[in-house]
Amino acid sequence: MKNMSNTQIVLAGTWVVVMLIYLLGDVLRIYSGDMAKAMARMSFNQFVWLGLAALMLIPILMVFLALVLPQPANRWANMITAGFFILFNLVGLPTYPSLYDKFLLLVSMAFNGMTIWYAWNWN
Repeated sequence: MKNMSNTQIVLAGTWVVVMLIYLLGDVLRIYSGDMAKAMARMSFNQFVWLGLAALMLIPILMVFLALVLPQPANRWANMITAGFFILFNLVGLPTYPSLYDKFLLLVSMAFNGMTIWYAWNWN
């Protein structure tokens, strides 16, 4: 087993934080009733749910990949994936009516930015 760098641990940690922020947002949407309102306006089929599951699986997989990928691949995987989530959340930000959602998305984007910074500065 190879030695794990501090950067790998920090990168895995940023992905854990991002995933917990997403989960917190989902829980708050359920308890506030925002989820029920949104679901009443939309009709999802199994393929949409599969796509959503795959999308939300990515940060979970990044926790593992940050710990096991070799440095060059790890660095680029973290920067590209975090950049994707920043852009994805920037596009989606106006569609969330609640201030708590906007706040949590901004915090998650800050952690995605930290992921990019740590990966970029990894020697």
